[in-house]
Amino acid sequence: MRILIVNGPNLNLLGQREPGIYGSEAFEPYLEKLRALFPDVEIAYFQSNIEGVLIDKLQQEGFSCDGIVLNAGAYTHTSIALHDCIRSLRAPVIEVHISNVHQREEFRHHSFISSACRGVICGFGLDSYRLAIEALLAVDSSWRSQAVVNIKH
Repeated sequence: MRILIVNGPNLNLLGQREPGIYGSEAFEPYLEKLRALFPDVEIAYFQSNIEGVLIDKLQQEGFSCDGIVLNAGAYTHTSIALHDCIRSLRAPVIEVHISNVHQREEFRHHSFISSACRGVICGFGLDSYRLAIEALLAVDSSWRSQAVVNIKH
């Protein structure tokens, strides 16, 4: 199974940016922990501060990978283009946020991408990514079980 993690703007500054909200751990060491925790899953990673580059990457990978974990950062609250992109992909997308966006500024309470995603996980720090991978594994397992049932009948 291959899962792509995509981080949007300013998430390259994790560990430095507002540690009271986002924690003090950089993403790369956490990514290695995820890879160790899920040794049977190929976990690819991509980060960009540019909306169009994120869309290009999602389109490039969203038809060949088994799932996408997307933290679109502030684009979550502004990007209809990301919403449309996610709706076009074959791979299920889980929207992730490190902080609980519903406990923050009101403009963060609305997501333009949630309705296009398979699910949303927020507020569990970097562990939100682990939870999203577990959800994708469950979705994949459920889909495979359903496919087997359909084949048998």
